[in-house]
Amino acid sequence: MRKYLLKRIFYLFLTLFIVATATFFLMKLMPGTPLQNEAKLTASEKASILAQYGLDKPVWLQYLVYIGGIFKGSLGLSFQFSDQAVSYLIGSRMGPSMQLGGQAMVVGVVFGIILGAIGAIRKDTWADRLATVVSILGIAVPSFVLAILLQYYLGLKLSLFPVAGWEGFAYTVLPTLALAASPLAETARFIRTDMVDVLSSDYIELAKAKGLSKFGIVYHHALRNSLIPMVTLIGPLAAALMTGSMVVENIFSVPGIGEQFVKSILVNDYPTIMGVTIFYSALLCLLLLLTDIVYGIIDPRIRLSGNGD
Repeated sequence: MRKYLLKRIFYLFLTLFIVATATFFLMKLMPGTPLQNEAKLTASEKASILAQYGLDKPVWLQYLVYIGGIFKGSLGLSFQFSDQAVSYLIGSRMGPSMQLGGQAMVVGVVFGIILGAIGAIRKDTWADRLATVVSILGIAVPSFVLAILLQYYLGLKLSLFPVAGWEGFAYTVLPTLALAASPLAETARFIRTDMVDVLSSDYIELAKAKGLSKFGIVYHHALRNSLIPMVTLIGPLAAALMTGSMVVENIFSVPGIGEQFVKSILVNDYPTIMGVTIFYSALLCLLLLLTDIVYGIIDPRIRLSGNGD
């Protein structure tokens, strides 16, 4: 187990190094410069600013300086906010993003389990078909389209929730619903498929023969066994929430990391773009690692071999 964890941690850092390198050179391929919107600056002032951030140096030297900074725990200074460290910028906006992602994950997974269980128990009925339609819509409709629809109908037309902003729990409802649609659909499809297989198993027939109640069979045998593989979905679901939250945060003016990421792209704020990319990558790698560890703990049949197979 220890050898397996060390190997996974090594791969985690290797992945982050590759992501940092790829992101750095992709930033250099982007058209324009961080000063393209500063038309009032003179040529000497622009040269002074470029020298201040090291952008007047050769690309290979900029790369070495940047990678060296990462190994020291520094993600550089933001071009958009003068003398503000990228790590501070990410940290100050982490709260709203984490709250929004956590709420969306809980809402999506809980209601997805309920929807999937109903579809499996009521297989080939109108309830099953309704659950399937909801699942397909949740996957097919992008989160930003759903966000705009929720904003227009529930926020603007019916005035049930604030249209945008971040001043209390009510402001989190619409962006949470927009982000929760995808994990809800994925969870419902997964639970429905797995529970249909479990409900047709021999031990379920044995439980019925013993006279167990339908609720007891579904809750203690079918649903619990179907929930164990659900752990493997947590990492991909979290990744989907990360990418979806970038646009949704902008639509609802949520002061999170995703909103800042999109703004940074518009002004070519290279250090912030690279810093947020590395942060999201590290978060995803950690979630996948934790998923593997938790899966091995909750399922005694799983034994993580020392060679990581």
